[in-house]
Amino acid sequence: MQRKTGVWRSWSRARRLKAVRMAALVALALAVGYLQRGRGSRHADPGAPFPPSVSGRADLIDGDSLRVGGHEVRLKGIDAPEGRQTCRKNGAPWQCGNAARDALGRMIGRESVTCSVSERDRFGRLLATCRIGDRNLNAAMVAAGMAVAYGSYEREQAAAKAERRGIWDAEFQMPRQWRDENNGSYAR
Repeated sequence: MQRKTGVWRSWSRARRLKAVRMAALVALALAVGYLQRGRGSRHADPGAPFPPSVSGRADLIDGDSLRVGGHEVRLKGIDAPEGRQTCRKNGAPWQCGNAARDALGRMIGRESVTCSVSERDRFGRLLATCRIGDRNLNAAMVAAGMAVAYGSYEREQAAAKAERRGIWDAEFQMPRQWRDENNGSYAR
């Protein structure tokens, strides 16, 4: 009879398998916890304090959201088509969500963005009015017809609609309605 040495070898195959599974679960729980607290978290705690402003290089998320200085910022008072949202322009499908993101990207270019934060939304994102110099990006997106007014910028929307700019020259579903009909996966 061969003598087994060490604790690991003394365990049965089933007990070793159970230990490996438990270690994997612990590792997974630690990874999820890290992502929720750290850089990988999508949104911060809605009740967390927020800075009065953030500035710097902007990384686009979509037509009304960007990341500035490590913070996710949502442009307050507007609602742009979602990334996967499709509209119809001249009878053909048009990727209006991507077009909105691209329009915001062209407005920003390589410039530094300054965002005046007013609050956090229910998802913990910073709600802000963002500018490049004197140019209000929130108003500019509505004026270009690449976002709808959502509590602000009604004059800009009326002008964009009258001149059939952006989504006003297409058949589109309001972004909020589109989100609601697409499993709420794009909550506002």
